[in-house]
This record gives sequence, structure tokens and C-alpha cells, in this order.
Amino acid sequence: MPINARALILRLVLGAEAHGDAALGVRELLSACALFGLPGNSVRVALARAVAVGLLTTPRRAVYELGPAARPLADEVSRWRDMAQQAVPWHGDWVAVHVGAAGRSDRPALRARQRAFELLGLAELERGLHLRPNNLAGGAATLRTRLQALLPAGTDAGTVFLLGDLAAADAAHARGRWDGAALDASYRDGTARLTAWREQARALPLEQAAREVFELGNRAIRQLVFDPWLPAPLIDEAARKRFIAAVIRHDDIGKAIWRQYLGAVRAQSSLRATPSLPRKLLQETMT
Repeated sequence: MPINARALILRLVLGAEAHGDAALGVRELLSACALFGLPGNSVRVALARAVAVGLLTTPRRAVYELGPAARPLADEVSRWRDMAQQAVPWHGDWVAVHVGAAGRSDRPALRARQRAFELLGLAELERGLHLRPNNLAGGAATLRTRLQALLPAGTDAGTVFLLGDLAAADAAHARGRWDGAALDASYRDGTARLTAWREQARALPLEQAAREVFELGNRAIRQLVFDPWLPAPLIDEAARKRFIAAVIRHDDIGKAIWRQYLGAVRAQSSLRATPSLPRKLLQETMT
């Protein structure tokens, strides 16, 4: 499917920030977007519109960094590396959110709330009542804070509370709101996909390596960002742990490749030639 210019730009800027670069210049963004087939005019239009709505700011001319409108979602996305450390033992209770009538009356608010619920791993138990296992540090208080940060100002977040002592049938129904087998398969498939790419990446040209490591990493990180972070026995925690380790390793390799690529962009006035991927760099990174 076609790549959305604004979404790609935001991911590139967020990735640069996560990798230690406070901002990206327009030439770097144009060159990076060209790797994915996006023409310069589309990129410039997307940049202007992103600045206009506060998703990006320009600390100086032709340089872009994340703006205030993008910060709440960016902070949530950036949690993926540390989420495993937030897991606590699960004792069978739940964090619930009741939205009632507010959940259906305002369509834009409904879309924003549904997106936030997906990011927080909340599933609908019954109309107006969403819940997730209470297995993340901070319980209801932390989830309430994260939920409110993800919603537009003035949007009703609903009532967030702890829910326990469900009847056996209700507890079974709640556990069934997630497809654990599909999640386990996604962990195994994701690990295999990243491992297979890493085994053949040493021979790739730099531009191809930069594009592929970004595409695979973006897909894998998105999977973790939207992962419900369920406890055992609802999922295979060992399979998820292996997937997380594979994504972290892939992300570290991606940082090295993109530092090399952006360095080439900064050093050259044109990237018409395709430089070879430094084998020493990948060999050191992958060991």
C-alpha cells in the first residue's frame, strides 16, 4: 500500500529523537522519504501541514522536531522498550474503564477513545465497559493518567477503576476477549522474520538496508506498541520475551545503519550513487 508522507515523516523524526538526534533537516527528510518512493513536493506539503497543526516544530530554518500535538502519542510509542519491566504478577483482577453513554455520542471522541483503548490493551467486555488484566505497574491510577494523555483536551475518559471477584463465567468471558493463540503466533513469526533479515543483511547496499531495516522495525515496533501486554496464562510469555529481544536487537542495528545513511546524506550533495553497506559496521553490530 502507498506510504503516507506525514506518517513516515513523524516516524522518522521520532526515530531520530529516540536515536539521539534532536531534529532532522529538510534535506535528510527528503532523502529518507525518497527511499520509500515519496516525491519531494509531497514531502514538503506534508511538512508544512504537520507544522501547521503542531505535530512538528521548526527550531531553526529547514530543521524539524516533534511538536506538542505529537508528544502524547510519541511518549506512548516510546514505551515499548521498557514495557516488559512494567509487568507485575497478575492475581486475576482487572483495570476497567466505563464510558457509558459518552462512549457513543461523539464520533470524533469515539475514534480517539478507541485508538487510546487499543494502545492501552483494553478490550470491550460489554457495551460501554472495557477492561484489561491488572498486571502493569501503577494499576488503575497509571492507566487513568495514560488514557487521559492520549485523548484530546475535553474528551471524557470515562471512569477508571479496579474490578475483581468476577463470577467464573464472567472471568472466562473476560479472558476470551483476546486471541492468545494469534498473539503467540505473531511473536514467533516476528522473531523469525527479524532473524531471517539479519542473517542476509550484511550483503545489502546501504540505501536498501536503511529502507528494509526501517520497514521491518516499524512493523515490529508497531506490533509491540499495540500489544495488550497480557500475562500468562493468557499468552506465551517466553515467546513474547524472545520477540522483544529480537526487536531490540533489530532496533540497535537500525540505529547504526541510519547513522551511516544520514551521515552520507549530510556529506554528499547527491545520493544518486548507491554506496555499499559497510560490512564491518553490521558485523560489529550483529555480534
